[in-house]
Amino acid sequence: MKVILLEDVKSLGKKGQVVDVSDGYARNFVLPKKLGIEANSKNMNDLKLQKANEERIAKEQLEAAQAFAAEMENKEVVVSIKSGEGGRTFGSVSSKEIAEAAKAQCGMEIDKKKIQLTEAIKNLGVYEVTVKLHPKVSGKLRVKVQEA
Repeated sequence: MKVILLEDVKSLGKKGQVVDVSDGYARNFVLPKKLGIEANSKNMNDLKLQKANEERIAKEQLEAAQAFAAEMENKEVVVSIKSGEGGRTFGSVSSKEIAEAAKAQCGMEIDKKKIQLTEAIKNLGVYEVTVKLHPKVSGKLRVKVQEA
């Protein structure tokens, strides 16, 4: 019997796959536990429409991330921090501070977990910070660290 999986099933397949299982296994395990549905023509058509919708949504998210990255390229965020002699700061600038400054100054909602700092920012100056917006899209944000 052909079955469309509604959830990932160990040793069978991933969600959305059409797999061939024995009739007893389908009737006694897969169907009663709502792990899959029978692969008739109506269900196959629903699966095809659902996959097309998911692809459209994924494409829209990718385009939105690319547009946000392009907008972010020409923005600069200023973060003030206490510093001592020689421009050395007390502490470092965190991704949380950068995210809060971006929201306050530019109105950009950036998740602090998506900001990737290669090393801690411990000196005054201008830095390029990478922001991972989408698995395929990364943007650059200029962060200017100045004395408070």
